[in-house]
Amino acid sequence: MIISRQFPHLALVAALLSLGCGVQAQAQPDPVRAEIRRTSFGVPHIRAADERGLGYGIGYAYAQDNLCLLANEVLTVNAERSRYFGAQGQTPEQRDNLASDVFFSWLNSPEAVAAFWQAQTPALRERMQGYVEGFNRQLLERRAQGLPEQCQGDWLRPLTSADLVKLTRRLLVEGGAGQFVEALALAAPPGDAAQAALSPRQWQLAASRQQAFALDRGSNAVAVGGERSFNGRGLLLANPHFPWVGGMRFYQMHLTIPGQLDVMGAALPGLPLINIGFNQHLAWTHTVDASKHFTLYRLQLDPKDPTRYLLDGRSLPMQRQVVTVQGKGADGSVQPQSRTLYSSVFGPVVQWPGELDWNRQYAYSLRDANLDNSRVLAQWYAMNQAGSVTDLQDRVHRLQGIPWVNTLAVDDQGRALYMNQSVVPNVTQAKLAQCSDPRAGTQVIVLDGSRSACAWDIDPAAAQPGIFAASQLPQLARNDYLQHANDSAWMVNPAAPLQGFSPVISQQDVPLKMRARFALERLGRMQQIRAADLLHMVSDNQVYLAGLVMPDLLQFCAQDLGADARQLARLCGSLASWDRSAGLHSGLGLVYFQSIMQPLLQSPDIWRVAFDARDPQHTPRGLAIGREPVARALRAAMLAAAQEVDAAGLADDVRWGQLQQVSRGGRPTPVPGGPESLGVYNAIQSVPGDDGKREVVSGTSYLNVVSFDEHGPRALGLLAFSLSSDPASAHFRDQTEAFAANQWQALPFTEAQIRADGQYQVQRIQEPRREPESMLAQ
Repeated sequence: MIISRQFPHLALVAALLSLGCGVQAQAQPDPVRAEIRRTSFGVPHIRAADERGLGYGIGYAYAQDNLCLLANEVLTVNAERSRYFGAQGQTPEQRDNLASDVFFSWLNSPEAVAAFWQAQTPALRERMQGYVEGFNRQLLERRAQGLPEQCQGDWLRPLTSADLVKLTRRLLVEGGAGQFVEALALAAPPGDAAQAALSPRQWQLAASRQQAFALDRGSNAVAVGGERSFNGRGLLLANPHFPWVGGMRFYQMHLTIPGQLDVMGAALPGLPLINIGFNQHLAWTHTVDASKHFTLYRLQLDPKDPTRYLLDGRSLPMQRQVVTVQGKGADGSVQPQSRTLYSSVFGPVVQWPGELDWNRQYAYSLRDANLDNSRVLAQWYAMNQAGSVTDLQDRVHRLQGIPWVNTLAVDDQGRALYMNQSVVPNVTQAKLAQCSDPRAGTQVIVLDGSRSACAWDIDPAAAQPGIFAASQLPQLARNDYLQHANDSAWMVNPAAPLQGFSPVISQQDVPLKMRARFALERLGRMQQIRAADLLHMVSDNQVYLAGLVMPDLLQFCAQDLGADARQLARLCGSLASWDRSAGLHSGLGLVYFQSIMQPLLQSPDIWRVAFDARDPQHTPRGLAIGREPVARALRAAMLAAAQEVDAAGLADDVRWGQLQQVSRGGRPTPVPGGPESLGVYNAIQSVPGDDGKREVVSGTSYLNVVSFDEHGPRALGLLAFSLSSDPASAHFRDQTEAFAANQWQALPFTEAQIRADGQYQVQRIQEPRREPESMLAQ
């Protein structure tokens, strides 16, 4: 059962005051100082003597590169988009502003924000407050110089510590409630006019965004232990696939407090620490996991009132919360708009027409495990300071603050580790058997909300009530290799299958993603693995699926195609000459192949050799072109692909780099890679544009390969979309161009390496001395 905890009134007031002003009422005898050294591609190496100074440097550097991006995200998490851009406007994720504002008003209530802040350690608060002060100083400087075009408006304001909390809470629910924005904001009892607030097309778009979550936020990772690495030390590939715009866009940086912290890597917007990276002895990365981080509860409603539900035979009223946001109308006036949100003891009521309907018999509540995860920042703070794989594992077990990702890590002693140690609802296999409808499957877990016995179990050993304890979650230490590409934990290493877990945690005996099969095939062929081998896994852009089905496609082309022969001649010729990769110079065959396979992959019956759980690395494979239904579907897909290419006017000699691009800033840059569904390890998601071109929206983001020698880490990497989101910056597309040219860069880590960099620059910033101020006077 969910337990409601009342936040003490006086503590709430104090927390809100400190959040609003971003400072504590204490004397500051010395001004805050930080040093920002920039190397190639503008990567900042930030050094300070203490936590506040480090945060000051991080916030200042981030604002130099991404002032408007963060300001826009702050507007979103503060539920103010409708006020400034109109209720019918859209967020960067193409959500209606009104639905977004209602959702974030619910998520980031003053009580929830204050409680999260109070849960942070003094060191983290210092760093966050320093971040706020550094960002605001750069904002003042930019105002004086002239603001970038994309954030000129009355909506731009100084940052507060509360904003950083709200950004973090937004990150927490990305794997859960964040996928139900419209479903939560627009849920209404039957007969309520609010049920028609979104058109069928808008609901369809919302469903598409939800389905695309795994594509936009995927990842590859390989951790090589001493038995297989070239020098007996750990070797790591980090290849997260994240959005190229918005609040999930990584930022590259190096953080140092001499004698206390020295860590380099990438962080998400508003986070003053490293999410993925390395230090002197350890390197780690994350992959989006396949675990469930929320469950739905089907409520049995009181026949007399659809806003009451039955629990253990008792009729209980749903709690009602009126959320009011300010909306700007066509005439420029700002008017309040209110929505009533409903919730049960399990969580908020959500509604999805045709899927999760709220009628007079049933409604659905959502419970997200990460809503109670106030440990997330402390978790990465602790990971940044870990000195070995064993130390990292201990820190993760103790805090259990990782929200919805796996962790793979190596150290300089040759140890490799995989952990699925995220926050997972404690729903055992036995509870699923008792409380879920087997017809619903396990894609989304729906539990019986009419019985309190179906609430999540509580394990005293877990870091929070209602989640699995660390000891109950999958983990595997090896000295050869471990890999992960967004499947379950089952086949991280086939020599030691991870199995027997609740389906809420990990599933077995299910087909692997093509990227995982590609990785297992490559790693199985290598004996002494070098950094270059891991680089090549990404950069050769092999389309793994092509190796499984192209012989059948070409055989089908060689058959008598009858009346369709002429129309398919160009397609078949392009397939035959295609190099079976998604590189910049790959030909038209890739376009045809993608168009053919996308509809075919929707059916599990296309395979010549079906999936076999005893051989998951090699099945399914081949197209069953000898079966009439498959042959008919293939012919239809080929004809549709041919028509699509003809309609786009693509020439025979067109190359993939001419089609797949990122055009931000007005100058297109070609981008290699392709859809993860085709088994392209360098997974890039792009959407159709004009003239057959495709605009990149997500995919390979922070690329990093780390090895170790007797002197410490040796890292190569790139930030595929570049450091800055400001088109006027010199670092807006420089790394994107390097990514297109496959020019991975050595990442300077030691003082000697930093100072030897050809683009080395140093900036020292200092906060003006201030007199102590009364907090209540703020």
